[in-house]
Amino acid sequence: ILLEVEDVLTLKTSLAALKTIEETLPVVKAKILSVKPVGMGDRVCIDTCMNMVPGEGILVGHSSSALFLIHAESISNPYVAPRPFRVNAGPVHAYTRVPGDKTRYLSELRSGDPILIVDHSGRTTLGVIGRLKIEKRPLMLVTADIGGQTATTIVQHADTIRLTQPDGQAICVVTLSKGAEVMGLSDAAGRQFGQDLEETVAV
Repeated sequence: ILLEVEDVLTLKTSLAALKTIEETLPVVKAKILSVKPVGMGDRVCIDTCMNMVPGEGILVGHSSSALFLIHAESISNPYVAPRPFRVNAGPVHAYTRVPGDKTRYLSELRSGDPILIVDHSGRTTLGVIGRLKIEKRPLMLVTADIGGQTATTIVQHADTIRLTQPDGQAICVVTLSKGAEVMGLSDAAGRQFGQDLEETVAV
């Protein structure tokens, strides 16, 4: 890349922006198969050090081979003001994608850790975690077909929690029904300590 600038400040700003750009992930449409409440559990809310725009969020799921795009709280609703820096991600045991083609459990994340911000087209941006909130909340199980495989994730059962539709619009989890389309990531099954490996994993 050849970049011609007139001052050092512009150069620093440009380099900082380039460092936040990651890969583009092959996100695909996922078709909802079922949704059901599963009781109480510990869920993780991730506050990042950046504001996300509509269509952006993070990838979360029960298997590293199939993740759902959980939308940021950037949408207005009757209950709380928008918090575009926040993703109400899921339960403590769930996986999320982080930079370097790796996954981590939500419960492993800490302040200052990098996190992968993803939009509905698969474009990724490097984010930084500001803090985590782990609280007991009512939960619901979402099952979908992602890339020809059955995948699941658990999310908080609340009107403020949303998945991401193919057009980038957010859809509230309590309104999900069979046949609805959301975005997800289908990947090779099996990871050990966040790294790819050939393995058989039961979802």
